Amino acid sequence: MSGSPEPDDHIGSCDRPPEYAADTELGARVQTRETRVRDALLTDFRTAIRVRSGTTQRAADELRLYVVHRGSWILQYSGSRLALPGGRFMVQRATGLTGFETSPQTAGATIALPAGAVGSHAGDRSISGSAVTPEVRLLLAHASLLHDTIDELTDHGIGAARNALIELTRGVMYRYVDGTEPALAPALATAARELADQWLTHPDLTPSLLARQLHVSIRTLSRAFADTGESVAAYIRRRRLEEARRALTAGQTVSEVAARWQFADSSHFIRSFRRRYDQTPAQYARNRQPS
Repeated sequence: MSGSPEPDDHIGSCDRPPEYAADTELGARVQTRETRVRDALLTDFRTAIRVRSGTTQRAADELRLYVVHRGSWILQYSGSRLALPGGRFMVQRATGLTGFETSPQTAGATIALPAGAVGSHAGDRSISGSAVTPEVRLLLAHASLLHDTIDELTDHGIGAARNALIELTRGVMYRYVDGTEPALAPALATAARELADQWLTHPDLTPSLLARQLHVSIRTLSRAFADTGESVAAYIRRRRLEEARRALTAGQTVSEVAARWQFADSSHFIRSFRRRYDQTPAQYARNRQPS
C-alpha cells in the first residue's frame, strides 16, 4: 500500500477539502502536499492569505503534530483557542478540534497518526516547543523523504518508513532520538543537508558543527552519508560551488563570490571551481553573458 503526494486544498485534516468560512478572503486557496503512510497522514501546506475553516470531529485516538515554519496558526478546540506562532511545534490529540485559522503567508506541516502507536498516554497533554530542535529536524526530514519517495517504496519499505515515523514522533515528544539507529540514517542525512544549505555562508560550517547541531557523533553522521556516495564535507563543498556559480551568473565578482561562500581566498576558489567545472570562474561568467 502506498500514498501519493498529490496537491489538494485542505490542511490538518484527513477529510475531503472543507468549505471555507464566509469571512475567508475571496479566492483563498491552500497549497498542500499529502502523503499517506498506512495509518499515518503527512501534510505540508502554505497559504498566501488568511484562511479560516471548520473541521469534522476527529477520532479520540488520533494524535496530531503541528509545525509552523512561518506565519501563525490558531487551532480552535471546544472552549479554547491555541495559537501556534512560526518556529514552534505542538503535539496534541485531535479530540475536540473544531476549526483552525491561519494568518497570511503561513507555511507549516501536520502529521496525523494513531496515538496508541506512539504510546498509551501519547497526547494526553499538549506538548510544544521549538521547531528547530534536532528531534523535530529529523522528523521533518523523514517526512520530506516520504513525500518524495513513497511511490518508489516496496510494501516492506513502507512498513519500515511508517515505523521510523512513529519512532521519530516519539523522539519529538520525549526529546530523544537514537541517531545510531540504521533505519533513521536517511532522515539524518537529509536533516544535515537541509541544515548545511541554510548555513553555506557561515564561516564555521563543518561536518562537526552539523553533528553537534543534530546531537549525534561525527561518526554517526558520516555513516548516515555513506549510502549517498558523498561525504558530509564533499556535500558542503559541492553546494558552495553551486551557489558560487549562481552568484557569478548574477554578476558578482570572483573575489566577492569567494568571500561570501567561504573559500579561503580567490585562488582557492578558482582552483576548486576549475576542478569541478573544467573552466575558471571568469571563463564561466563570460560564457554566460548575453551575446
